Amino acid sequence: MFKPSFLPALALALLASCAGAQQEQSRVIKTDVPERPAGQEDMVAFAAEPIDTVRVGIVGLGMRGPGAVDRMSHIPTAKVVALCDIEPSRVAKSQAILEKNGAAPAKEYSGSDTAYMAMVKDPDIDLIYVCTDWQHHVPISLAAMENGKHVACEVPAAHSLEDIWALINTSERTRKHMMMLENCCYDDFELTALNMAQQGVFGEVLHTEGAYIHNLSDFWNEYYNNWRREFNETHAGDIYATHGMGPAAQLLDLHRGDNLATLVAMDTKSVSGPDFVEKTTGTRPEPWKNGDHTMTMLKTENGKTIQIQHDVVNPRPYSRMYQITGSKGFANKYMKNGIVLDKDGLASEMPDHENLSSHGFLPQEQYEELMEKYKHPILKEIGEKAKEVGGHGGMDFVMDYRLIYCLNNGLPLDIDVYDMAEWCSLAPLGAISIENGSAPVEVPDFTRGASNKVKGFRHAYADKAE
Repeated sequence: MFKPSFLPALALALLASCAGAQQEQSRVIKTDVPERPAGQEDMVAFAAEPIDTVRVGIVGLGMRGPGAVDRMSHIPTAKVVALCDIEPSRVAKSQAILEKNGAAPAKEYSGSDTAYMAMVKDPDIDLIYVCTDWQHHVPISLAAMENGKHVACEVPAAHSLEDIWALINTSERTRKHMMMLENCCYDDFELTALNMAQQGVFGEVLHTEGAYIHNLSDFWNEYYNNWRREFNETHAGDIYATHGMGPAAQLLDLHRGDNLATLVAMDTKSVSGPDFVEKTTGTRPEPWKNGDHTMTMLKTENGKTIQIQHDVVNPRPYSRMYQITGSKGFANKYMKNGIVLDKDGLASEMPDHENLSSHGFLPQEQYEELMEKYKHPILKEIGEKAKEVGGHGGMDFVMDYRLIYCLNNGLPLDIDVYDMAEWCSLAPLGAISIENGSAPVEVPDFTRGASNKVKGFRHAYADKAE
């Protein structure tokens, strides 16, 4: 029992503690959420009218575009009908790809960085597929939707909150899909691990990690007019978060039963990036806004956590650092593909389970058996064909196949406009956090109240829902 003389001191301590908690809560930075314009509805689970053959216009034929031209010409229910690039020679090279694959020649648009404006007005196009530099993603996507076209845009689709909200509002108003082409959601390991998680193999998934660790020093000069290097010079935060964030978000059912709540970001000082520019140009850029290594930590309303990392300038092996931590298991893609299972969970049903340990990965034979047993239905359907066509080991083709399949059948897309918003928001929200001493920042509800219309992420099928 407390002596009476201690009570005033205890009361003061409790008041100070409560005041401190309120002060901490008030430190969460909030951004403006624009009111949904009158007459607009959300796009959660939106499905457009079926399109028997999707007529595709591809803009940006430098690094990513030619691969998209090739992949699309291997999908019978898609047809590349238009090609666009600032450089006429690139259009010609993509025409050669179509000819090689036995496809009809496409209409050509080129000669300026606004050549796409004529293409998006073409009534004989259903889908605009954007593969340009990042700066053109938003204006092309907006123009396409305004002219009645669905959009599929390479990552990241947007880098500012203003642009993210503009894409959301335009998609809602025009009732056109805005899909971000996050190919890492379609990799073999990510898809199979997702299937395992959805069938309860890992118990309740509590934490996920992802990253983009890729030293780009050998590639900087391949980007048209140095646009990507200059983007790192001028932007803070994780400017390329979606490779790690996409698979994590699908696992955690974001805006399908759970929502991102807060974000905290921090970065190192900039050393290797400026060193590279100084070494190759003789001039050291000042300032260089992107830290050499950026970490972003997020928490959901249901108490789950995510960690995303970004490093494109230091001498590290390539890694997307994909991890899943659940109450009954763990999965890891980099640097070793492996699965760990708790003995009281699925591991108890496996041969020699007495010798298994939750402190180490499953033996290779059992790992391979598990991966085969839980291979995602999409991989069973199209996995072998994807490896034949190619594109990052096949995941690019799986992505394109799913996009066209959903448009053919009038189904909700795997990645909707709110996925785009949530995954891309790590850049501007992370920059706000970093610029304010790594203060917590509230992640907006980009659905503006529609996040619980669908319970759980599932790929849509014409004959069933999985």
